[in-house]
Amino acid sequence: MLKNKIYSYLSREIIKNFITILLTFTAIAWTVRSVNFLDLMIEDGYSAIIYFKYTLLNITTILTRFVPLSFLLSLIISIAKFERQQELLILWTTGLNKMKIVNVFFLVAILIMLAQIILGLIINPFFLNKSRSLLRETEMIQANSILKSSDFSDSFEGVTFYIDRKESNGRLINIFIKDTAGTLNTIITEAGKSASTTIFANEGIIKNNKLFLFDGTIQTLGKNKKIKNIYFKKNELSINNLNNRTIKQTKIQETSSRVLFQCLRSKTEKNIRNCSFKKNNKEVTEAVLRRIGMPLYIPLITIMASFLLIHRKEKKYNYIKKYIVFSFAFVVLIFAEIFLKYTGVSLMHSYLYLLTPLVLFLIFYFLLAKNSIYEKVI
Repeated sequence: MLKNKIYSYLSREIIKNFITILLTFTAIAWTVRSVNFLDLMIEDGYSAIIYFKYTLLNITTILTRFVPLSFLLSLIISIAKFERQQELLILWTTGLNKMKIVNVFFLVAILIMLAQIILGLIINPFFLNKSRSLLRETEMIQANSILKSSDFSDSFEGVTFYIDRKESNGRLINIFIKDTAGTLNTIITEAGKSASTTIFANEGIIKNNKLFLFDGTIQTLGKNKKIKNIYFKKNELSINNLNNRTIKQTKIQETSSRVLFQCLRSKTEKNIRNCSFKKNNKEVTEAVLRRIGMPLYIPLITIMASFLLIHRKEKKYNYIKKYIVFSFAFVVLIFAEIFLKYTGVSLMHSYLYLLTPLVLFLIFYFLLAKNSIYEKVI
């Protein structure tokens, strides 16, 4: 009963530190990424509500990336705390086996590993796909935030705007619009025959997602290379006809794991549906192994951090051991990230990436058990 309470206490401390560190890293990284996402409002014209929803849906992905490093730091900080408060010394003097403590760390690591796999395989692709769908299904674009004074704006596909001056009341002065995609042709006579359209207007204003132009000219270049000019006192353009340049196609990291597994099997099965990444098999392999392979390194760094439990009085500079252990474990995580980039080169690289943490774990576990026995003899 007492041992169970000890194990429960150690686990709670590690998990508490892990959650604190993970949320801190996530909050900092999410803030930085949110600043980068400001282009959705400034350059692409999405509303503030869409911006906040999009950034919130990206939190789980950021959180997942910091899981291994956060758990490594929580282990080292917790062990250092236990040692500083003489808690480990009390456990050793009562005859508690160190490998049992290591096994407790390992069980916590397995729980964290499973949580990261669930995040990577199911939760992250779901939320990322939701965020992309949010941009894809949003029709209302805040064009007023895109158009700026004395600036060419090509945020819309096939359409370029230039505004000489933008007044505080929203009035636009000296407007130039170049349409090469035929987006504005729906409002122009004989538009279907037009290959290119240029619009000049002295003034304009945006209301109700429509652009009202005053005193201007519509110049069309037909497919027969003849130019036709149309003069107007007032004209109206629907902003809804314009599409911004935001990527709306689903990316690999936003695709469900089931579809990605189907893509990997498409080498031998020719009629696999729902796979639009057949030409990017390397990226698909990398995405899948990031979801299921990267978490396998958590037990490995756990067993490496557990070497901090081995302590010999005759050895000097024990206080720097935690920095050495952290450095080696951190290098392993960096190695895992770099190696991940080469997993799609061949099947052998993929298997090697999955087997490396398992083999190293067994080696380090054996060395740790051996050192634990040797320490008792000493």
